[in-house]
Amino acid sequence: MQKIKITNSADVVRAQDGNLAPDRVRSMEIDALIDTGATTLVLPADVVAKMGFAQLEVRKLRLADGSLVDAPRVTNIRLEICGRDMLTSAYVMPAGSMALVGQIPLEELDLIVDPRRQELRPNPEHPDGPVLDALLAA
Repeated sequence: MQKIKITNSADVVRAQDGNLAPDRVRSMEIDALIDTGATTLVLPADVVAKMGFAQLEVRKLRLADGSLVDAPRVTNIRLEICGRDMLTSAYVMPAGSMALVGQIPLEELDLIVDPRRQELRPNPEHPDGPVLDALLAA
């Protein structure tokens, strides 16, 4: 299990604009399972409700048993893990389910899974922050 911090980035913008008191920005730390076999971020519905994340759409999500479910996709999430942060969206599973961090956030945060030590850590090749790969097309 890994501690992750999620913040409502829409609240942050409202606070920066002076339309929300800074102490009203919704943020929480939760435990999440790091799963390199998963694609994206998944959050339980009760956490999503407390955080007030905006729903974008509903998409198909394949579960570990191979079944497909319709899952709401929410946005305005600032995700922080190991001192690195990103803006992202997440898929919503039933209340009480486990939060899950998959490959997309791990890649964007440039984090490495060490299965021997059972820990997540910043890429030692980029200790000062994430470095992402991009292709420049002319």
